[in-house]
Parts: sequence; structure tokens; C-alpha cells
Amino acid sequence: MGSAPQIASEIHDFYTDAYDEAARLTSSADGVLERVRTQEILRRHLPAAPASVLDVGGGPGAHAQWLMEDGYRVRLVDPVMRHVEQAAALGIGAEAGDARALPAETASCDVVLLLGPLYHLLERAERDQALAEARRVVRPGGLVAAAAIGRYASLYEHVATTLLGGETVRDAVADILRTGRHEPGRKGFTAAYFHTAEGLAEELTAAGFGQVAVHGIEGPAWACLKAAERHTGESLIGSPMFAAALTSARLAEPYPALLASSSHLLATARA
Repeated sequence: MGSAPQIASEIHDFYTDAYDEAARLTSSADGVLERVRTQEILRRHLPAAPASVLDVGGGPGAHAQWLMEDGYRVRLVDPVMRHVEQAAALGIGAEAGDARALPAETASCDVVLLLGPLYHLLERAERDQALAEARRVVRPGGLVAAAAIGRYASLYEHVATTLLGGETVRDAVADILRTGRHEPGRKGFTAAYFHTAEGLAEELTAAGFGQVAVHGIEGPAWACLKAAERHTGESLIGSPMFAAALTSARLAEPYPALLASSSHLLATARA
């Protein structure tokens, strides 16, 4: 039970030196949209506070912070020490750990959140191991919520940001659409896996979870927000366009065909 994190050096370096995850959900309209939608979906499924929550791969504590404010007992585990230190600075109980070997007792948590680990476990066996660990540490009947990057997110994003300019960009997007993988060593991001909704549901079902449901987080208008901010230089947080994007995400949620339009997917399930 528990082990030193075995994160790939490329992923570690990306989050330590190249990218500030602490700003991702607050500094752009599409990031705020992701945060707001993740909160509202989780709040439908969470047990009443003060239930215990293990936030696996919780990064610098963006979600752990509001969960604590809601009265939950939160413990955060992340493989990147920069994130652990940022979360601890917010008063969150945080420690280094690996989603594939959690430092937690069996059936010790009411809720396990995997709101990041599946992004960077490229191999199915590694994702299966992380889901098995989540099932081990959650109590019978407890909630597990697992986020994934949507298979088509890179296509929408690069239309919004780079206009799909350049053969290198187009090749990378085409490979993700075909394989779901952003391979190690490719520029622009770090090694990552992009799920389909069906694939995410199948992985949780195969791990032994029941009541599996997959939700589209940002809905069909997130890339419009991203494009408008990128090409005008103006923040759209709190704007009428942001409100419309949020409304569209809520309207789209009951329709499985629209899951593919979201940048991120959130699966909820019971042990």
C-alpha cells in the first residue's frame, strides 16, 4: 500500500517547470467553465459533508479547496512535489503519492476523486491499476469520480488557438484522433491519453464499478470561448458569452451524442 511516485520525468518536468497548473482553472474562461461544471456535477453525487474525500492527483488543490469549504474532510495525493507544496500552502492535507499504489487503507474513504491521473497514464494496464486502487480504498457503495480528456479536445483546441496551422500540429491532432495518445516527446503538451466517452465508461465497468455515468463537463461552446479570448486578448470570465457557454453545457448534458463536444469528461460510479 503506497509507494514513491513513479511519474515519467517528462510529465514531472512539465508540471514543475513548464506549466502552472494552479492557474489553469481560474485564468481563462474555458478553465473557469471546467471548474464550475466539475463542481456542479460532483455536488449532485457527493454524500453529505463531512464525508471523507481522497483527492488523487489533486494537483495544487483547486477542487480540494472548495470541498473543504463545503465541509468535507479532504486528503490530497499527487506525484508532483510542486503541487503538494501548493496544496499544503492552502491548508490542505497533502502528500506525495501514486494513483497506482495509494497511501490509504482499504475501504477507508467515502469518496475517491481521480480528476487528473487518467490524463497521463497512457497504457490501459496503468489506468486499470489506478481504478483498482480507487476501488480498494473507497468504502462499499462509495463514490468514485474519474475525469478524462475528451478524444476530440485537441481538434477543437487547435482550431481555436492555432487555426490548425502547420503540418506538425495537424499530424499530432490526427494521431490523437486515431489512437487517443499524445506521445511522449511531442511539443505543446506532455504525454497524455484522450478518452472517448464509451472507452471511459468501459474502463470503470471493467474495474468493477456500478452505476457508471459519463458527463460532458464543458459542453459544445468551450472552444468558442477559448478562440474569442485568444484572438481578442480580452477576458470573457463572467461575460454574456461565458453565461451562454455554461447554459449550453447544461442543456447538452442529457444527450450522449454531445459528449464528444466537451474538452473533458467526468465519470461517476459506485463501488
